[in-house]
Amino acid sequence: MTVYTRHPNRGLAWFAKGLAAGLAVAAIGAPLAAQAASAGKSTANGKSFVDDFDRLDPSRWYISDGWANGDHQNCTWSKKQASVEDGRLKLGFVKEKTKDRDYACGEVQTFKRFGYGTFEARMKAVAGSGLNTGFFSFIGPVHKQPHDEIDFEVLGKEPSKVQINRFVDGKSLGPAKLVDVPGDADKDFHDYAFVWQKDRIAWYVDGKLVGEVTDPDKLPSHPAKIYLSIWGSDTLTSWMGAFADPGQPIAAEVERVSFTAEGDKCQFPDSIVCKTQSQ
Repeated sequence: MTVYTRHPNRGLAWFAKGLAAGLAVAAIGAPLAAQAASAGKSTANGKSFVDDFDRLDPSRWYISDGWANGDHQNCTWSKKQASVEDGRLKLGFVKEKTKDRDYACGEVQTFKRFGYGTFEARMKAVAGSGLNTGFFSFIGPVHKQPHDEIDFEVLGKEPSKVQINRFVDGKSLGPAKLVDVPGDADKDFHDYAFVWQKDRIAWYVDGKLVGEVTDPDKLPSHPAKIYLSIWGSDTLTSWMGAFADPGQPIAAEVERVSFTAEGDKCQFPDSIVCKTQSQ
C-alpha cells in the first residue's frame, strides 16, 4: 500500500489497492478545519439522517475544492462541480484546465463521522472508461486515525456492475469483487446500501444482498465520514480502463443519502432497514 500526502493545509491521501484485475485506488480529501476540530477523536458524532437534496446543506457536507489526491487522478476537485438541481445532487466531470490538470471533478464529504448502522445512497453513476463514481465511508491517517473504509465504486468502463470492498487498518480485505447492477448503474437510479455492525458488513444493491463478511476480527471499527465522488485517471488502466475524454460535461446524480444508526427505526419506506427490521 502506498500513501501520498499532497497539501499540508488540507491533507489528502490515496491508497493503492491490489485487485485480481489490477490496481484500485481510493482517493480521499479532507479540509484542515475538519481535521483540527476532530484530530485524535475516534468516537462517532453523526446521528441518523435522510438527505433528499432539496439543497446542499453546508452544515452537513464539505465540498472538496482546489486539489487532487495524487498523480493517478487526472482532475482537480472543484466546488463548481458539486451542485443541487431538481432535488438531485450533481457531481460533475468536465474538461477544464485547473492548476496542473486538464479536468475538474466533484466530491462531497460529511463533516461528521458515523458509527455502526446502515449507509444508503440512491444514485445514478456515469459511464466511460477511466471514470469512477463512488459512495463509501472512510477514515484514515489524514484524520489521525487508522485507514478504515467500506466501498461502492462504479467503474465507468463496466457500468453494468459495481465494485464492493472494505479496508481495515489500510489493508484491502475484500470481498473486492464486482456485482451486477440490474439495468446498469448509468442508465437509471439504483439503491446502494451497506449495513455495518460490530460483527458483520452486508452490501445490498436494489434491496438484494450481494456481499457479506462476518469475521469480527477483520471488520472496520473506527467511525467514518461519508463520501460521494466522481473522478478520472489516465494511469490506472488495469483497474479503470484507458481514459476516454467524454467529449462533453457529464455528472453523476444522487437523489438521496441516509444513515440509520444501529437500533434506530426505519426512516423511509424504501430503506433496506425497513426490510431487515421486518425479517
